[in-house]
Amino acid sequence: MKRMPVRRTIVGISSPRELEEALRAAYYLADEGLSTAAYLALALGKPLLLEGAPGVGKTEAAKAIAGVLGRTLRRLQCYEGIDAAAALYEWNFPRQILALRQQGDAAGHVDIYRDEFLIERPMLACLRRPEETVLLIDEIDRSDHEFEAFLLEFLSDYQISIPERGTVRANAPPVVILTSNRTRELHEALRRRCVYHWIDYPTAEREARIVMMRASSVAEQTARAVVAAVGKLRREPLSKAPGIAEAVDWAEAATLLHKGGARWPEAFKRSIGVALKDEEDLHFISPRLDAMIAEATA
Repeated sequence: MKRMPVRRTIVGISSPRELEEALRAAYYLADEGLSTAAYLALALGKPLLLEGAPGVGKTEAAKAIAGVLGRTLRRLQCYEGIDAAAALYEWNFPRQILALRQQGDAAGHVDIYRDEFLIERPMLACLRRPEETVLLIDEIDRSDHEFEAFLLEFLSDYQISIPERGTVRANAPPVVILTSNRTRELHEALRRRCVYHWIDYPTAEREARIVMMRASSVAEQTARAVVAAVGKLRREPLSKAPGIAEAVDWAEAATLLHKGGARWPEAFKRSIGVALKDEEDLHFISPRLDAMIAEATA
């Protein structure tokens, strides 16, 4: 069997630094570690596995990479019980049956396994058009071990087998990004096939820059205050700590309330529902919320 090229040409990007700058232009602030891991995965034709707590920007990184490459992002959202049909393809049985009935009126053979009867799912779309798509396998840790094992052939050889059609193989290494919140350990065989990077919460300085980049109407002082408050919340034993997206939303919400007449820090307190989204978390933090926000906005 002819081996697939192991290196991929990345137009206009010849180093991790250039990828970092391109991601910044796509409104994603990547640090050196992420830009290096992503660059190596792209250049070597390997899947990129991003792990980290919920809300650190793993999915957004995949979206930004697709934007930089000018490709369509095909997202496969994993869940408990996901199977090959949801990931690869399904046959359109009603249309197949209709075709058989119609053919029964006019003698002859009908091929019910043509493309027109094939319902394409994200993985098959990626294999068929590898130079046009970025495949995001999101939250792989939510799937079962059986589905993770099913992925091994795909991630190794970028091919799948359709019993009625034979083997479908990509003509070039596709861009594949997997994310995990680490709710369970992934199999070592899957990890070996990927370039790995752990995404942590950003520093306060970088997160403030992200907030200002994502929410252009937010003043720098507001962004820094929100980041300080969010940092304190993340150190609390909450069931759902606020992520970067929540920090951006909180800054925007507080700004809107302030423009509507609410004073600081009351605007922050009243908009806490965009940062904390669990009743028990709100109840737990409520006795200290005033002091926490006052300290962050001082």
